[in-house]
Amino acid sequence: MNRHTFFIGFMLFALFFGAGNLIYPPTLGIEAGTSYWSAMTGFIITGVGLPILAIAAIAVISDKTTEIGHQINPTFGIIFSSIIYLAIGPFFGIPRAANVAFEMGAQPFMRTYSNTALTLALFTIPFFIAVYFLSLYPSKLVNHIGRWLTPILVVAIAALSIGGIFLLNTNVQAPGSKYETYPFFTGFVEGYLTMDAIAALAFGIIVVTAFKNAGLSNRKDMVVSTIKAGIISGIALTLVYSSIGWVGAKMDPVGTFDNGGQVLSTASEIVFGLYGKVLLGVIVALACLTTSIGLTVACGQYFSQRTNMDYRPIIRIVTIASLVIANLGLTQIISISVPVLSIIYPIAIVLIILTIFQASQNIQRLAVLFTAVISIYQGLTAFQINLAAIDDLIEMLPLYTLGLAWIVPAIIGGGIGWVLDHR
Repeated sequence: MNRHTFFIGFMLFALFFGAGNLIYPPTLGIEAGTSYWSAMTGFIITGVGLPILAIAAIAVISDKTTEIGHQINPTFGIIFSSIIYLAIGPFFGIPRAANVAFEMGAQPFMRTYSNTALTLALFTIPFFIAVYFLSLYPSKLVNHIGRWLTPILVVAIAALSIGGIFLLNTNVQAPGSKYETYPFFTGFVEGYLTMDAIAALAFGIIVVTAFKNAGLSNRKDMVVSTIKAGIISGIALTLVYSSIGWVGAKMDPVGTFDNGGQVLSTASEIVFGLYGKVLLGVIVALACLTTSIGLTVACGQYFSQRTNMDYRPIIRIVTIASLVIANLGLTQIISISVPVLSIIYPIAIVLIILTIFQASQNIQRLAVLFTAVISIYQGLTAFQINLAAIDDLIEMLPLYTLGLAWIVPAIIGGGIGWVLDHR
């Protein structure tokens, strides 16, 4: 494994490790308690395994297109990919990262200021100026992030995790009701919330471009190198999720927390005092900045390929739109993003798996169609839209109570496609 593959893997870790990656593992830890390792295993499958598969899927199809779903129909591929880029870019992903950077990295030092809207604006303006200028030269992304920012991020996370694990003298408590019965499956669904599986569909274009810039042109070598970079990233993410999640598990006796950000903030203060706030601020700022840069670059590269616009005007639009939406606040952004993710995520998972196995057009079309029916239902109900006429029918599906009602329909759809292929 050469140095370039290693640095691209490091870059990929930093791109993945953003807002949701900081918030959700500590929350899982504090809620799962003694069922922590079972829950974290499920979380890692969707939060780490699926993103690596998604990166590999983009590498598999990169000689023809970078759009997942292209085999179903080229127009579908463009529309679905565009929705993904907009969702994890200026509409939800980037604004969420900026808000988490503000709430966990800056706001603890601004408690004397009561005007949150003003302080959020004063924070996000320089944040997005930095994102814009660091996104101007995507060919330097490996150098900026993989070689410099990621090592600082890793050292800071290691300090917080080791301190929390060894210096928090508390006992892990019994699991909460959410994780009491099926901790593995609950963790599996919670892994959706990192948004990394769909983010990987965007980051794939960055990884493929980075390897092409390094002189890699053979398709087989591209796939192998991309998978190696993904494994490096996956190992790092697994270690980080497991450690900060375990810090969360040890924080349950300390008090009640509204989110994972508060868990980490309190843990860092207990272990390191005022320096803990600074340490967490550095982690959050770097994590959210690198993710925002990566998502901006991915949107710029994708939409410049699909339109007649140049790269720079596109990233200018992306950063301005992200700035505007970021100032709506984190609660508003999350309330809208969760239903949208409920629609997108199952379809993306099915497409990733079928692309990896190079399934036929019939299998892909019918598996996605059956999945989409269920995921659209889940998304609409999350938007509080009344669909009582079909509630009873959907609730009869296996795994419905686990939030995985789409799995059996996806298998049935794929099975019908296979039968059509072998008539």
